Amino acid sequence: MDYQVTVIQEMVRNKSQLIERLKEQIGRVVVGQKELVDRLLVGLLANGHILLEGVPGLAKSLSVETLARCINAKYQRIQFTPDLLPADLIGTLVYNPQRGEFITKKGPIFANIVLADEINRAPAKVQSALLEAMQEKQVTIGEETFKLPRPFLVLATQNPLEQQGTYPLPEAQLDRFMLKVKITYPKKSEEKEILNRMAYTKRDLTVEPVISPEEIMDLRSIVDQIYLDEKIKDYILDLVFASREPGEYGLKNLENLIECGASPRATISLCLAAKAYAFIQGRGYVIPHDVKTIGMDVLRHRIAITYEAEAEELTPEDIIQTIFDEIPVP
Repeated sequence: MDYQVTVIQEMVRNKSQLIERLKEQIGRVVVGQKELVDRLLVGLLANGHILLEGVPGLAKSLSVETLARCINAKYQRIQFTPDLLPADLIGTLVYNPQRGEFITKKGPIFANIVLADEINRAPAKVQSALLEAMQEKQVTIGEETFKLPRPFLVLATQNPLEQQGTYPLPEAQLDRFMLKVKITYPKKSEEKEILNRMAYTKRDLTVEPVISPEEIMDLRSIVDQIYLDEKIKDYILDLVFASREPGEYGLKNLENLIECGASPRATISLCLAAKAYAFIQGRGYVIPHDVKTIGMDVLRHRIAITYEAEAEELTPEDIIQTIFDEIPVP
Protein backbone atom coordinates (compact mmCIF):
# COMPACT_ATOMS: atom_id res chain seq x y z
CA MET A 1 0.00 0.00 0.00
CA ASP A 2 2.85 2.40 0.79
CA TYR A 3 4.27 1.67 -2.67
CA GLN A 4 0.92 2.53 -4.26
CA VAL A 5 0.69 5.85 -2.41
CA THR A 6 4.28 6.66 -3.39
CA VAL A 7 3.50 6.04 -7.07
CA ILE A 8 0.36 8.19 -6.95
CA GLN A 9 2.24 10.92 -5.08
CA GLU A 10 4.84 11.02 -7.85
CA MET A 11 2.11 11.26 -10.49
CA VAL A 12 0.47 14.14 -8.63
CA ARG A 13 3.82 15.92 -8.30
CA ASN A 14 4.52 15.59 -12.02
CA LYS A 15 1.13 16.97 -13.02
CA SER A 16 0.75 19.67 -10.38
CA GLN A 17 2.48 22.18 -12.65
CA LEU A 18 -0.64 22.26 -14.82
CA ILE A 19 -2.73 23.34 -11.83
CA GLU A 20 -0.16 25.98 -10.89
CA ARG A 21 -0.22 27.36 -14.43
CA LEU A 22 -4.01 27.49 -14.31
CA LYS A 23 -3.95 29.35 -10.99
CA GLU A 24 -1.38 31.78 -12.33
CA GLN A 25 -3.47 32.63 -15.38
CA ILE A 26 -6.68 33.00 -13.36
CA GLY A 27 -4.80 35.24 -10.91
CA ARG A 28 -4.07 37.69 -13.74
CA VAL A 29 -7.76 38.61 -13.75
CA VAL A 30 -9.33 37.42 -10.48
CA VAL A 31 -7.92 39.07 -7.36
CA GLY A 32 -8.06 37.04 -4.16
CA GLN A 33 -11.04 34.65 -3.96
CA LYS A 34 -8.67 31.73 -3.31
CA GLU A 35 -11.49 29.56 -1.99
CA LEU A 36 -13.57 30.22 -5.11
CA VAL A 37 -10.69 29.38 -7.44
CA ASP A 38 -9.92 26.18 -5.51
CA ARG A 39 -13.58 25.10 -5.76
CA LEU A 40 -13.65 25.78 -9.49
CA LEU A 41 -10.59 23.58 -9.89
CA VAL A 42 -12.15 20.88 -7.70
CA GLY A 43 -15.20 20.83 -9.95
CA LEU A 44 -13.00 20.69 -13.03
CA LEU A 45 -10.92 17.79 -11.69
CA ALA A 46 -13.79 15.87 -10.06
CA ASN A 47 -16.21 16.19 -12.98
CA GLY A 48 -18.71 18.04 -10.81
CA HIS A 49 -21.02 20.96 -11.53
CA ILE A 50 -20.87 24.03 -9.29
CA LEU A 51 -23.48 26.52 -8.08
CA LEU A 52 -22.02 29.92 -7.15
CA GLU A 53 -24.07 32.11 -4.84
CA GLY A 54 -23.20 35.67 -3.91
CA VAL A 55 -24.32 39.26 -4.14
CA PRO A 56 -23.68 41.12 -7.43
CA GLY A 57 -20.18 42.34 -8.19
CA LEU A 58 -18.12 39.56 -6.58
CA ALA A 59 -16.65 38.29 -9.89
CA LYS A 60 -18.74 35.12 -10.13
CA SER A 61 -19.26 35.30 -13.88
CA LEU A 62 -15.80 36.77 -14.44
CA SER A 63 -14.16 33.87 -12.59
CA VAL A 64 -16.01 31.28 -14.66
CA GLU A 65 -15.24 33.09 -17.91
CA THR A 66 -11.57 33.40 -16.96
CA LEU A 67 -11.35 29.68 -16.15
CA ALA A 68 -12.94 28.88 -19.51
CA ARG A 69 -10.48 31.11 -21.37
CA CYS A 70 -7.60 29.33 -19.64
CA ILE A 71 -8.79 26.06 -21.19
CA ASN A 72 -8.49 25.40 -24.89
CA ALA A 73 -12.14 24.32 -25.08
CA LYS A 74 -15.56 25.59 -26.12
CA TYR A 75 -17.22 27.98 -23.68
CA GLN A 76 -20.82 29.16 -23.74
CA ARG A 77 -22.60 31.67 -21.55
CA ILE A 78 -26.39 31.36 -21.24
CA GLN A 79 -28.29 34.21 -19.64
CA PHE A 80 -31.28 32.67 -17.87
CA THR A 81 -34.40 34.85 -18.17
CA PRO A 82 -38.11 34.31 -17.41
CA ASP A 83 -38.95 33.96 -21.13
CA LEU A 84 -36.26 31.33 -21.82
CA LEU A 85 -37.51 28.05 -23.30
CA PRO A 86 -35.99 24.55 -23.04
CA ALA A 87 -35.37 24.62 -26.80
CA ASP A 88 -33.27 27.78 -26.34
CA LEU A 89 -31.03 25.71 -24.12
CA ILE A 90 -30.73 22.23 -25.60
CA GLY A 91 -31.83 22.82 -29.19
CA THR A 92 -34.78 21.74 -31.29
CA LEU A 93 -35.93 20.20 -34.57
CA VAL A 94 -36.24 22.63 -37.48
CA TYR A 95 -38.16 21.80 -40.64
CA ASN A 96 -36.18 22.11 -43.89
CA PRO A 97 -38.71 22.70 -46.72
CA GLN A 98 -36.11 22.11 -49.44
CA ARG A 99 -35.29 18.63 -48.18
CA GLY A 100 -38.76 17.97 -46.78
CA GLU A 101 -37.44 16.78 -43.42
CA PHE A 102 -36.63 17.93 -39.92
CA ILE A 103 -33.02 18.68 -39.05
CA THR A 104 -31.53 19.00 -35.59
CA LYS A 105 -30.34 22.42 -34.47
CA LYS A 106 -28.20 21.97 -31.37
CA GLY A 107 -28.44 24.51 -28.56
CA PRO A 108 -25.72 26.39 -26.66
CA ILE A 109 -25.49 23.61 -24.07
CA PHE A 110 -23.21 21.73 -26.49
CA ALA A 111 -20.03 23.18 -25.03
CA ASN A 112 -17.31 22.07 -22.64
CA ILE A 113 -17.97 24.77 -20.04
CA VAL A 114 -21.45 26.27 -19.73
CA LEU A 115 -22.09 29.34 -17.59
CA ALA A 116 -25.74 29.33 -16.51
CA ASP A 117 -25.89 32.94 -15.39
CA GLU A 118 -28.64 33.81 -12.87
CA ILE A 119 -30.00 30.27 -13.19
CA ASN A 120 -32.92 30.94 -10.85
CA ARG A 121 -34.31 33.60 -13.22
CA ALA A 122 -35.72 30.91 -15.53
CA PRO A 123 -38.85 28.82 -14.77
CA ALA A 124 -38.77 25.19 -13.67
CA LYS A 125 -39.34 23.76 -17.15
CA VAL A 126 -36.07 25.36 -18.33
CA GLN A 127 -34.15 24.28 -15.24
CA SER A 128 -35.46 20.73 -15.76
CA ALA A 129 -33.98 20.73 -19.25
CA LEU A 130 -30.59 20.63 -17.55
CA LEU A 131 -31.28 17.46 -15.55
CA GLU A 132 -30.37 14.94 -18.25
CA ALA A 133 -27.38 16.98 -19.40
CA MET A 134 -25.90 17.34 -15.91
CA GLN A 135 -26.33 13.71 -14.87
CA GLU A 136 -26.06 11.61 -18.03
CA LYS A 137 -23.90 14.06 -20.02
CA GLN A 138 -26.30 13.76 -22.94
CA VAL A 139 -29.28 15.60 -24.44
CA THR A 140 -32.37 14.17 -26.13
CA ILE A 141 -33.86 16.22 -28.98
CA GLY A 142 -36.92 14.64 -30.52
CA GLU A 143 -36.23 10.93 -30.78
CA GLU A 144 -32.46 11.22 -30.96
CA THR A 145 -29.96 11.38 -28.11
CA PHE A 146 -26.69 13.28 -28.47
CA LYS A 147 -23.62 12.94 -26.25
CA LEU A 148 -22.23 16.19 -24.88
CA PRO A 149 -18.54 17.05 -25.38
CA ARG A 150 -16.01 15.95 -22.79
CA PRO A 151 -15.30 17.47 -20.39
CA PHE A 152 -18.74 18.97 -19.74
CA LEU A 153 -19.19 21.30 -16.79
CA VAL A 154 -22.13 23.49 -15.74
CA LEU A 155 -21.15 26.47 -13.61
CA ALA A 156 -24.25 28.33 -12.46
CA THR A 157 -24.64 31.61 -10.58
CA GLN A 158 -27.48 33.00 -8.51
CA ASN A 159 -28.10 36.10 -6.41
CA PRO A 160 -29.32 35.36 -2.85
CA LEU A 161 -30.84 38.81 -2.31
CA GLU A 162 -33.26 39.65 -5.11
CA GLN A 163 -36.06 37.08 -4.90
CA GLN A 164 -38.68 38.88 -7.00
CA GLY A 165 -39.02 37.21 -10.38
CA THR A 166 -36.93 34.18 -9.38
CA TYR A 167 -37.75 30.49 -9.33
CA PRO A 168 -36.20 28.36 -6.54
CA LEU A 169 -34.16 25.47 -7.89
CA PRO A 170 -35.93 22.11 -7.38
CA GLU A 171 -34.27 19.56 -5.13
CA ALA A 172 -33.44 17.25 -8.05
CA GLN A 173 -31.61 20.13 -9.74
CA LEU A 174 -29.73 21.17 -6.60
CA ASP A 175 -28.59 17.61 -5.92
CA ARG A 176 -26.89 17.47 -9.31
CA PHE A 177 -24.49 20.24 -8.30
CA MET A 178 -21.43 18.75 -6.64
CA LEU A 179 -20.67 22.02 -4.84
CA LYS A 180 -22.61 25.06 -3.75
CA VAL A 181 -20.09 27.81 -3.06
CA LYS A 182 -21.06 30.94 -1.16
CA ILE A 183 -18.88 33.87 -2.16
CA THR A 184 -18.07 36.65 0.28
CA TYR A 185 -16.62 40.14 -0.05
CA PRO A 186 -12.86 40.46 -0.62
CA LYS A 187 -10.48 41.75 2.02
CA LYS A 188 -9.65 45.46 2.05
CA SER A 189 -6.14 44.84 0.67
CA GLU A 190 -7.58 42.67 -2.11
CA GLU A 191 -10.19 45.27 -3.00
CA LYS A 192 -7.47 47.89 -3.29
CA GLU A 193 -5.70 45.62 -5.76
CA ILE A 194 -8.99 45.24 -7.64
CA LEU A 195 -9.23 49.03 -7.71
CA ASN A 196 -5.70 49.40 -9.07
CA ARG A 197 -6.28 46.73 -11.70
CA MET A 198 -9.87 47.34 -12.79
CA ALA A 199 -10.61 51.06 -12.39
CA TYR A 200 -9.94 51.81 -16.07
CA THR A 201 -12.28 52.14 -19.03
CA LYS A 202 -9.90 49.86 -20.94
CA ARG A 203 -8.82 46.84 -18.92
CA ASP A 204 -6.18 44.27 -19.71
CA LEU A 205 -7.90 40.98 -18.90
CA THR A 206 -6.00 38.75 -21.28
CA VAL A 207 -5.13 35.20 -20.31
CA GLU A 208 -3.61 32.34 -22.25
CA PRO A 209 -5.03 28.83 -22.69
CA VAL A 210 -2.70 26.60 -20.67
CA ILE A 211 -4.54 23.28 -20.60
CA SER A 212 -6.45 21.19 -23.13
CA PRO A 213 -9.55 18.99 -22.68
CA GLU A 214 -7.34 15.93 -23.16
CA GLU A 215 -5.07 17.04 -20.31
CA ILE A 216 -8.11 17.60 -18.08
CA MET A 217 -9.29 14.05 -18.74
CA ASP A 218 -5.77 12.83 -17.94
CA LEU A 219 -5.79 14.72 -14.62
CA ARG A 220 -9.17 13.23 -13.77
CA SER A 221 -7.76 9.73 -14.26
CA ILE A 222 -5.08 10.59 -11.68
CA VAL A 223 -7.69 11.97 -9.27
CA ASP A 224 -9.52 8.63 -9.51
CA GLN A 225 -6.37 6.87 -8.30
CA ILE A 226 -5.75 9.08 -5.27
CA TYR A 227 -5.66 6.87 -2.17
CA LEU A 228 -8.71 6.95 0.10
CA ASP A 229 -8.25 4.95 3.29
CA GLU A 230 -11.10 2.82 4.61
CA LYS A 231 -11.23 4.98 7.74
CA ILE A 232 -11.77 8.07 5.58
CA LYS A 233 -14.54 6.28 3.66
CA ASP A 234 -16.23 5.37 6.95
CA TYR A 235 -15.85 8.99 8.12
CA ILE A 236 -17.59 10.24 4.96
CA LEU A 237 -20.39 7.70 5.45
CA ASP A 238 -20.80 8.74 9.11
CA LEU A 239 -21.16 12.41 8.09
CA VAL A 240 -23.81 11.65 5.47
CA PHE A 241 -25.75 9.16 7.62
CA ALA A 242 -25.69 11.56 10.56
CA SER A 243 -27.64 14.01 8.39
CA ARG A 244 -30.32 11.31 7.87
CA GLU A 245 -30.38 9.61 11.26
CA PRO A 246 -28.84 12.10 13.73
CA GLY A 247 -30.20 10.21 16.75
CA GLU A 248 -28.15 7.14 15.82
CA TYR A 249 -24.99 9.25 16.17
CA GLY A 250 -25.84 10.88 19.48
CA LEU A 251 -27.24 14.04 17.85
CA LYS A 252 -30.77 13.85 19.23
CA ASN A 253 -30.94 17.64 19.32
CA LEU A 254 -30.94 17.61 15.50
CA GLU A 255 -33.72 15.04 15.02
CA ASN A 256 -36.51 17.63 14.82
CA LEU A 257 -34.43 20.08 12.77
CA ILE A 258 -33.66 18.01 9.66
CA GLU A 259 -36.49 17.27 7.26
CA CYS A 260 -34.39 15.53 4.61
CA GLY A 261 -30.78 14.38 4.82
CA ALA A 262 -28.07 14.10 2.19
CA SER A 263 -28.50 11.62 -0.66
CA PRO A 264 -26.11 8.86 -1.81
CA ARG A 265 -25.03 11.28 -4.53
CA ALA A 266 -23.69 13.44 -1.70
CA THR A 267 -21.54 10.53 -0.51
CA ILE A 268 -20.06 10.10 -3.99
CA SER A 269 -19.55 13.85 -4.42
CA LEU A 270 -17.84 14.22 -1.06
CA CYS A 271 -15.46 11.38 -1.91
CA LEU A 272 -14.57 12.77 -5.36
CA ALA A 273 -14.31 16.37 -4.14
CA ALA A 274 -11.98 15.33 -1.31
CA LYS A 275 -9.75 13.49 -3.80
CA ALA A 276 -9.65 16.50 -6.12
CA TYR A 277 -8.89 18.86 -3.22
CA ALA A 278 -6.04 16.56 -2.11
CA PHE A 279 -4.68 16.72 -5.67
CA ILE A 280 -4.75 20.54 -5.62
CA GLN A 281 -2.85 20.44 -2.34
CA GLY A 282 -0.20 18.26 -4.01
CA ARG A 283 -1.03 15.02 -2.19
CA GLY A 284 -1.73 11.54 -3.53
CA TYR A 285 -3.89 10.64 -0.54
CA VAL A 286 -6.89 12.11 1.29
CA ILE A 287 -6.73 13.27 4.90
CA PRO A 288 -9.71 14.14 7.17
CA HIS A 289 -8.95 17.85 6.78
CA ASP A 290 -9.71 17.57 3.05
CA VAL A 291 -13.15 16.16 3.83
CA LYS A 292 -13.90 18.86 6.42
CA THR A 293 -12.63 21.66 4.17
CA ILE A 294 -14.72 20.75 1.14
CA GLY A 295 -17.60 19.12 3.07
CA MET A 296 -19.64 22.26 3.71
CA ASP A 297 -19.76 23.09 -0.01
CA VAL A 298 -20.83 19.53 -0.83
CA LEU A 299 -23.58 19.27 1.79
CA ARG A 300 -25.09 22.73 2.35
CA HIS A 301 -27.59 22.47 -0.52
CA ARG A 302 -28.48 18.84 0.12
CA ILE A 303 -30.01 19.13 3.60
CA ALA A 304 -33.56 20.41 4.05
CA ILE A 305 -34.41 21.85 7.44
CA THR A 306 -37.78 21.84 9.22
CA TYR A 307 -40.01 24.78 10.15
CA GLU A 308 -38.83 24.30 13.71
CA ALA A 309 -35.24 24.92 12.62
CA GLU A 310 -36.32 28.02 10.72
CA ALA A 311 -38.18 29.24 13.79
CA GLU A 312 -34.95 28.92 15.75
CA GLU A 313 -33.20 30.88 12.95
CA LEU A 314 -30.95 27.94 12.11
CA THR A 315 -29.52 27.34 8.64
CA PRO A 316 -28.39 24.14 6.91
CA GLU A 317 -24.82 25.36 7.50
CA ASP A 318 -25.45 25.41 11.26
CA ILE A 319 -26.73 21.82 11.13
CA ILE A 320 -23.78 20.63 9.04
CA GLN A 321 -21.27 22.38 11.30
CA THR A 322 -22.77 20.62 14.32
CA ILE A 323 -22.38 17.28 12.54
CA PHE A 324 -18.74 18.05 11.69
CA ASP A 325 -18.08 19.09 15.29
CA GLU A 326 -19.64 15.98 16.83
CA ILE A 327 -18.68 13.13 14.49
CA PRO A 328 -15.28 11.70 15.59
CA VAL A 329 -12.44 12.34 13.15
CA PRO A 330 -10.33 9.25 12.29
